[in-house]
Order: sequence, then structure tokens, then C-alpha cells
Amino acid sequence: ALVLLVIACPCALVISTPVTVVSGLAAAARRGILIKGGTYLEEARHLKAIALDKTGTLTEGKPKLVAFVPSNPSTEAQTKRWAKSLASRSDHPVSQSIVAGLDGAVAEVDAFQALLGRGVEGVVEGKRMVLGNHRLIKERQQSDARLENELSGHEAQGRTVTLLADETGVLGIFAVADTIKASSIEAVARLQKLGVVPVMLTGDNVATAQAVGREAGIAEVRGGLLPEDKLAAIKELRERHGATAMTGDGINDAPALAQADIGFAMGGAGTDTAMEAADVVIMNDDLGRIAETIRLSRRTHAVLMQNITLALGIKAVFFVLAVFGSATMWMAVFADMGASLLVVGNGLRLLRKTQD
Repeated sequence: ALVLLVIACPCALVISTPVTVVSGLAAAARRGILIKGGTYLEEARHLKAIALDKTGTLTEGKPKLVAFVPSNPSTEAQTKRWAKSLASRSDHPVSQSIVAGLDGAVAEVDAFQALLGRGVEGVVEGKRMVLGNHRLIKERQQSDARLENELSGHEAQGRTVTLLADETGVLGIFAVADTIKASSIEAVARLQKLGVVPVMLTGDNVATAQAVGREAGIAEVRGGLLPEDKLAAIKELRERHGATAMTGDGINDAPALAQADIGFAMGGAGTDTAMEAADVVIMNDDLGRIAETIRLSRRTHAVLMQNITLALGIKAVFFVLAVFGSATMWMAVFADMGASLLVVGNGLRLLRKTQD
């Protein structure tokens, strides 16, 4: 009876799960992947689709101003000053590139406000102005055929176009270009190899998004999206594919990050809002870490199943021996503490680097 009591002690079974999950979380942290709980580590293996933001996720997030076209050359200096003044109040990478690309001082901006997914607005030197994307200008009905042709030329080259406008019309066009991360192409290929479908969701114009998508190897690209559009896209992808993740770094991505089964935030260039909404934070902004998280999740599940089988199997063998009177107290101790040490050692294997 005493032998059976020792064998029946559930220590190995109880410890098999937490030690494996904690080892997986620690292994992820060593690689710069901060996972906010064992639930997300376990769920990552179920992912079937992943939505990827463009700026700061697939691209460097450090665009440079490559072209400036004023509507009136005689007011070029003023247009630059007004645009720089508005852009300096925003932390968006495109706005920062405009600030870095323009010389001169900035003017005071009053009544400043961000227009989510569109741009910014404020009063500069007594004039209410907006600095925003193509969508914003269309909504303000300030676009015409000549302007559309001008914008199409820039967008076809993969540039992101920002426009400065007041109540009378467009004052200037600012075209910025961002380069795709060297690791993004390989990272997308790894995700596809794991059976995960990549989809690009971006607030940028469709032409620019498609140019980046082709370079990254992403077949499905959706551009010109507002935060609520990204949210709807996540729901649609979940219905079509199953478990869906979202990857982003900006305020506009926060709703989709929270809605997705697992949200991945870029920790280096990401905003506080995005990192708060996400379930996993990639500290070095390497998109390849997402595929590594999925592999680690699958490996953690495999080790977890091994531990449970090991814990129950050892006890089953010694239980049969005890019933037939062949088990000794030392065997019972091994079935208890020995099995516990075995599952701990097996779980700690996750700390070793996972290979592709």
C-alpha cells in the first residue's frame, strides 16, 4: 500500500506542463521575443494566416524624402515651412522623414490634431491646413485629373505621397520612399514554409503597397486601409483561414493587434499603444522572429506531450509491478522523483537554440 501511495503521487504530471511552458517563454526571451503568457506560446502553433503592416514591419520604417513638388513655385519656401511645422508635431515615420528632409525653422501650430489613417491637421500662421495622404485629399474633394496623374507617377515607383493643403487646395506634394528590410523577404518565405498565409494590410496607397508586396513575395495586398478596415480584414481572414495573427508597430495597428488571435508588435520602432495591445513583442524588429515563435510553439507542444506521456507511462509501468508484488520502495521513489527529474530535464531542452 505504501509503494502504491508513493507511485500515485502526481508530482511529475503536475510539474510537466509549467516547467515546459516556462522553458519555452525563457527560450523566446533569449531570442528577443517577449511573450505575455504561456497561452500565446501554446496558441501560436495553430496560426494559419498572418496580417503584416508595411511601414516599420516589412520596411525599415525610416523613409526618406525623395521629391517635393510645390503647386506654386513662388511660395515654395512657405509651403516647406508649413509642412515641416505640421510634420514636426507627429511621430509617424513619414512625417519624421519630411521634417528630416526639409531645412529651416518651424512655425507655431495651434489646434493640432491627428486624423487617424489620414494625416494631421492644425492652424499654422493663421491658416488651417492638413498634411495627409491621398485618401484625405480625395475626401476633401481637392483632387483633380492633373493631381491624380502626378500622384500615380510617384505611387507607381513605390513611393508614399503626402500632401499639404489648405481650404483653397493642395499646396505641395511630398514623396517619400522606404526600403524593404533585408530580412523581410526571407521571413515571409519562412512563414509560407510553415503553412502560414501572409497578407499585407496597410494604410498606404494600393500602388505603393503592391510594389512592396511583390518585392517581399506577398500575393495578397490590401492598401488604403483605415484602422477600422484593418479590424474588419482580421475578422475576414479568421473566417477564411482560421487562427490569424497581426503584426504592426503603429497606433493605427492597435485595434487589429487586439482583435487578432495573436498580436505581434515591433518593439524597436513600435509605439507604446501597439506594444500594449499586442500579445508578443519582437524587440529587435526582426520579422523572422515570428516564424521562430511558431516553430518554438510547435516544439513546446511536442515536448509537453512527451512529458505528459513520460509521467503517466512510468507510473503505469510501476503500478502494474506493484499490483503483482514486484515493485519495491526504491522503484516507487524512482516512479515519483525520478519521473519528476526526467520531465524537468526534458522541458529544459527548449532552452537550446531552435534551428530552421
